[in-house]
Amino acid sequence: MWLPILETNDQPRYLALVDAIASAIARGELQPGDRLPPQRRLAWALGLNPSTAMQAYREAARRHLVGGEVGRGTYVLASSREASLFRLKTPEAHPELVDLSTNLPVLDPDDNDMQRSMAELCATGALASLQGYPSARSLQRGQLAVSSWLRNRTLEMPPQQVLLCAGAQQGVFAALIGLCEPGEAVLVEALTSPGIKAAGRQLRLPLHGVAMDEFGILPDDLDRQARATSARVAVLTPCMQNPTAVSMNAQRREAIAAVARRRGLLIIEDDIYGALGDEPPLAAALPERTLLISSLSKTVAPGLRLGFIAGPDQWLSCIDPERQATSWALSPLCLRIGSDWLEDGTAARRLAWQREQMTRRWRLAQKLLGSASSGASPHLWLPLPDDRDLLALCRDAGVEAATADVFAVGHGAPNALRLSLTAAPSQAVLKARLETLAASLSQARGP
Repeated sequence: MWLPILETNDQPRYLALVDAIASAIARGELQPGDRLPPQRRLAWALGLNPSTAMQAYREAARRHLVGGEVGRGTYVLASSREASLFRLKTPEAHPELVDLSTNLPVLDPDDNDMQRSMAELCATGALASLQGYPSARSLQRGQLAVSSWLRNRTLEMPPQQVLLCAGAQQGVFAALIGLCEPGEAVLVEALTSPGIKAAGRQLRLPLHGVAMDEFGILPDDLDRQARATSARVAVLTPCMQNPTAVSMNAQRREAIAAVARRRGLLIIEDDIYGALGDEPPLAAALPERTLLISSLSKTVAPGLRLGFIAGPDQWLSCIDPERQATSWALSPLCLRIGSDWLEDGTAARRLAWQREQMTRRWRLAQKLLGSASSGASPHLWLPLPDDRDLLALCRDAGVEAATADVFAVGHGAPNALRLSLTAAPSQAVLKARLETLAASLSQARGP
């Protein structure tokens, strides 16, 4: 029987048990499909009240770590490792760890842009008008602002070819719902973001991973899998790919565009990190068969839930025929502030600051740990040639990271980690932890 050792701290015992389950899953001690001990039996073995074990199992199920049915027991879910990235974390429970497992932008401690914008809205009396649904005029203004913003990505996209939504993840869901039938094959990178994996799983769309190299997916394998699966849609992240951080060069973008045209593939391009780099999106090489999806979350402000889907009208009509369904979830307040910032230069200034901070941290990480990507990225992909316990090494160095199996489509994940460099509270903290991690890795490799 699996029996955890509960950490002794001030958090409730049921949360300590949930953390123990999550840690065992992350280490591979508990595998997808493994059955957890019955609640009463585990409570007795740990000296807990049965209600405490019951509460812990309920919380673990809420976090999508486990699932079960009456009479069958409780089992570790196949999606549990991806879910661990998005759980509500309690940093005070593990103050010794710096969480680099989730991609977050650098936060400026001196930032007062939001306070300024809110103060202006209050002073002009405009705040009261933002408590309803988005108006047609505000949506048109947002579309125009996004259209101008996309020129920085070398895209000339008229406002009528822009759908607004509440973040890029909602945009990906909406695109897949509108373009695919349940059970239809969808092509993705062999290592893809947990959000894309979650979308495929929830929409019952089987994902097929395409092999990758240092420039992204391989054109030959994309062609092979398109023929083998009869897939019509591929979801790709050509710029600063998550988790590998690689970006397609011009030659690779043209080769992928040629395959898409030959096989009739529609590309859903997740460009969430694209504005942080210099490479143009795939949509620039394949405008007639690409839907570009992004938001301001990774580049301007994570709490500003303003996303967009941009592309040919024929594909947008499949996603939202009435041109309003995706915008219903959009907060009028976020739309107003996002439009203001896009128009008055605040968004461009914040993007420039974010790029500078990201580049500094990436250069630091490259110096200490090395990097497979040729350009700066908010995250670092760290592979090892053997089967070292990377999570244990990271935790010994005071770092929490995400392992490759969180991103792998299918089986055979490499032994690698993704470190979110921009998630550290400061560059000084990042430097100290990466130095310790580099020393641990060097010692693990041996002479």
